[in-house]
Amino acid sequence: MTVFRTHIIKAALVAGGLFATCTSALAFGAIAVNDSQGTAAHEAGYGVGWGSTRKEAERNAMRECLSAGNDECEVAVWFETCGAYAGDRVKYGIGWGATLREAERNALEDCPNCKIVVSDCQ
Repeated sequence: MTVFRTHIIKAALVAGGLFATCTSALAFGAIAVNDSQGTAAHEAGYGVGWGSTRKEAERNAMRECLSAGNDECEVAVWFETCGAYAGDRVKYGIGWGATLREAERNALEDCPNCKIVVSDCQ
């Protein structure tokens, strides 16, 4: 019985270590957009990227934005948990937070008359 418990404990520790490794592998997220003045929120192009570093997340977001057929993309926001981008024909807002709702609320506070274009959490 003691040997069996030891194996279960070891397996739990290994699984816990793998989980910790998996969750830290994508420590950052980023949103890149193709949005210009005069573009409606639903017409804006975007890409979301993830990575173990901020720069990697930004590169991946740019790659996704460009591969979606957008000509010009720019990183709008990077985040550690959740991020959001809101826009209208004139302005834009960005937000981040611990939850999707918080990130979206922050983006809309940054641009009160905007609509959420994209938001995501890891």
